[in-house]
Amino acid sequence: MSEAIDPVASLLSVLDLRDAGARTTEDIFTGVSQAMPTGRVYGGQVLAQTIVAASRTLPAERTVHSMHGYFLRPGDPSDGITFSVDRIHDGRSFSTRRTQAFQSGVPIFSMIASFQDEDPGLEHFEPMPEGIPQPEDAPSLEAATLHPISRRILSESPVDVRHVTSPLYASVEGPHVPRQAVWMKLRRPIGDDPAVHRAALAYLSDLTIQESIMRAHGVAWNAPGLKVASLDHAMWWHRPGRVDEWLLYAQESPNARGGRGLATGRIYTRDGALVASVAQEVMVRVPRE
Repeated sequence: MSEAIDPVASLLSVLDLRDAGARTTEDIFTGVSQAMPTGRVYGGQVLAQTIVAASRTLPAERTVHSMHGYFLRPGDPSDGITFSVDRIHDGRSFSTRRTQAFQSGVPIFSMIASFQDEDPGLEHFEPMPEGIPQPEDAPSLEAATLHPISRRILSESPVDVRHVTSPLYASVEGPHVPRQAVWMKLRRPIGDDPAVHRAALAYLSDLTIQESIMRAHGVAWNAPGLKVASLDHAMWWHRPGRVDEWLLYAQESPNARGGRGLATGRIYTRDGALVASVAQEVMVRVPRE
């Protein structure tokens, strides 16, 4: 990775939205995008930014615990993004916000999120899968066989991603099964602000979750004519977690049909605590032979 590039700083800068003031019924924020060689805004970036925008309308102790969003149009990374937050409800323990991201006057992403004060209650969680190798034993980007352009895109990402079995960048090795596990973390520390870690976790949650669908059918990212697009995204934050420390993303796909696939995931700390759960429906189109 070039010393002139700090992809983590780029991520933090896009999460630092500008407050454009409140209108009659909405709070307005503006932001920028990371440069993307694909020509489209990365979906996880917009997810994270909408969480930041909605959080800015609430006290720090009331934190996001769930979100449900729809990707409406591809975003242009060369244009700014406007975020409109509607304060739908504020209760004694919960608040609800609707946030839309706009470019050129049209929405590209729409989300409803719920926030809650920390409350005591019943507690349990599904344990981390057994037999998972440690991230140091998983193949790194440097070990992957990649096209030079793909290597540049991945090396300039703020996230270190390590597939427990093998990546899907150029080929699908091993059994074609609808599940996989991935270690991930930001490439350097980002401080201790829990709000930043929650938003950045949303950013990470859109990475690789589509691959449980693709792995089931032996489809790699470089398959000729492959088209993949996130349709919607749901996420539940369960426990605190740091995105600058290793997290395990256990993923599986229960169904695929009609050009769409459903992918689910659970994100764990390295010591096995369940941090978040994710569900996403994905458009996956593979040309017939």
